[in-house]
Amino acid sequence: MELKTGENDKGRRLDRVLRKALPEYPLPLLHRLLRQGLVLVDGKPSKAQTRVDCGAVITIPLKQADGRHTKPKPALPACALPSPDVIWQGPGLIAVNKPSGIAIHGPGSLDAAVGSFLADKLPPSLSFKPGPLHRLDKSSSGIVVFSTNIEGARMFSALMREQKVRKTYLALVEGTIDKDEAWKDELVRDTEKRKTLISQSRSASSKTAVTFIKPLAANGGYCLIMAEIQTGRTHQIRAQAAARGRPLAGDRKYGGHGQGGFFLHAWKLEFLEYAIEAPLPEAFRERIRNFNHE
Repeated sequence: MELKTGENDKGRRLDRVLRKALPEYPLPLLHRLLRQGLVLVDGKPSKAQTRVDCGAVITIPLKQADGRHTKPKPALPACALPSPDVIWQGPGLIAVNKPSGIAIHGPGSLDAAVGSFLADKLPPSLSFKPGPLHRLDKSSSGIVVFSTNIEGARMFSALMREQKVRKTYLALVEGTIDKDEAWKDELVRDTEKRKTLISQSRSASSKTAVTFIKPLAANGGYCLIMAEIQTGRTHQIRAQAAARGRPLAGDRKYGGHGQGGFFLHAWKLEFLEYAIEAPLPEAFRERIRNFNHE
């Protein structure tokens, strides 16, 4: 079997390229072939840590070594996936406005829709696949950034680690907030209940969460807030709001009341010289407009 590398494979380790390019083969088999010197790059035996170049030809005797080839699972047809709402494109990145109710990963997900959208727009690659670079709850809406090349993925991930990506959300909470607030808590994750809890003390299992809150409007026992997160913990805003007796309206998992789910929108994202904004869903706009009639 011969494989040819593309631009987005350049500089990657050979074993990682093979792992991505041949997920249907067990990893121990690939490593055994590498150790035995049976994997060639441009005709030369190469080791796992070899860095490949663009246009390199990888020869690997998988048919002889394994004797079978498992077919990959068929992808969903493009027509079965919604067209993503692309709101910004930059070097190696695109930003998509995710609707509420769509998961980031899995069948019929935003990841699948973006992958289908980009399928004929990107150069071929053995090891790179466009993917989301941060998380957003299924029930939340707003900005999700995807990589379109390996450099974009590395750059954005580095900015995230260095806390140089500014994320601002809009949310509707129960109760009122009269002034700007800074929420700082230690969060622990209950994996069985899939819920984030507030810890009264710092521990090895807790993670610090910091959120800056600015109230924007209030009426009828609800408050529209702007929340800038300094950290990106799972269910951060939902858990912190609930701990202060102001759960997101409709967020029944965290003590909110009402039906139809909650309103939490990743509204603005800023990094380097870029500032991206995602329009609010119509249902969220309608809920805010109703403030004037309550």
